[in-house]
Amino acid sequence: MPHIVVLGAGVIGLSSALRLQSSGHAVTIVARDFPSGSETIDSSQINYTSPWGGAHNRLVPPANAAEEREHAMSLRTFEHMRAVQARHPEAGITFMKGIEYLEAPGPAYRALSEERASTELGMQGFRVLGKEELPEGVQWGCEYDTWCVNPMVYCAFLLRRFAILGGKVLRREVRDPREIFAWGFEAGPVDVLVNASGNGFGDENVFITRGQTCLVANPCSATVTRQNADESWTFCIPRNFDGGTIIGGTKEPNNWDPNPSLEVRETLLQKFAATYPQILGSDGKFTVMKDIVGRRPTRKGGVRLEKETVDEKKTIIHAYGLGGRGYELSWGVADGVARLVTEHLDSNTSWYNAQAGESKL
Repeated sequence: MPHIVVLGAGVIGLSSALRLQSSGHAVTIVARDFPSGSETIDSSQINYTSPWGGAHNRLVPPANAAEEREHAMSLRTFEHMRAVQARHPEAGITFMKGIEYLEAPGPAYRALSEERASTELGMQGFRVLGKEELPEGVQWGCEYDTWCVNPMVYCAFLLRRFAILGGKVLRREVRDPREIFAWGFEAGPVDVLVNASGNGFGDENVFITRGQTCLVANPCSATVTRQNADESWTFCIPRNFDGGTIIGGTKEPNNWDPNPSLEVRETLLQKFAATYPQILGSDGKFTVMKDIVGRRPTRKGGVRLEKETVDEKKTIIHAYGLGGRGYELSWGVADGVARLVTEHLDSNTSWYNAQAGESKL
């Protein structure tokens, strides 16, 4: 049985590990950080991105080939999330309405009709909102069926599933993925390494995007996103499962500041209350639980999902660089990882069989 090592225990690493298990491989996850409860995670794990996510699935109408690829991944993830939620209600997944508000919609949004969203883009429950349903300053809006997850509950669920299915885990900090090929593992030598570490290890196209959000106790029945004309964002993401609601948020490329700003918090809360006042409690206030600062590993050119051969015969499958869309695209990426691993193992089997045949001649 081939032994695959997955580097990284964020949502991409965990999803890929489970997908590879389903293909019949022995899988080991190597990571510095693993899922833990929201009550205990702190700023010392700021570079462990997945727990700091919202996390939800948003409508992003594709306008080019790269976006078409990502849209297909999001549809695959939607399908998988629906199946997991049906089988495992405890997994931390909640289906609800997604609401989009745009102050300055571009052509891709203006061209969206209910028919195109349903037949061409595979969106379920899509509806363009009437003008009377839009907040002040919003020019276009829609709603559709989508999902949100509580990241701590969901990632812990994935890890438990991986372990109960026979997967192995190893907590270790890695300086270079190539060093893993020299380690000894219970499952034997490494046949393929999957780099789902997020940071790319020296990839000059990778940069961090700082995001500040605020976790509040106020419940919300929908996930709401407003794209402002100044290119800032106002949104809420209900986590459910006693996880509160995320109010956000900022996107700050190459900002390494780990400290939350109280001024930013107040701005985020005020803007969202003006957009969706239904979230406020009976006293008209937010109940703040904590401020959150996270670092999204972003990549120029988008996600890297490809095979690389290093040191002659060592194979690495790269799966990183998704920025803020890790959860949204996770099972589409996991399918891509499994396909690349299968293609590599099949080609190696064919080569070795051919060599064996020649030797017999």
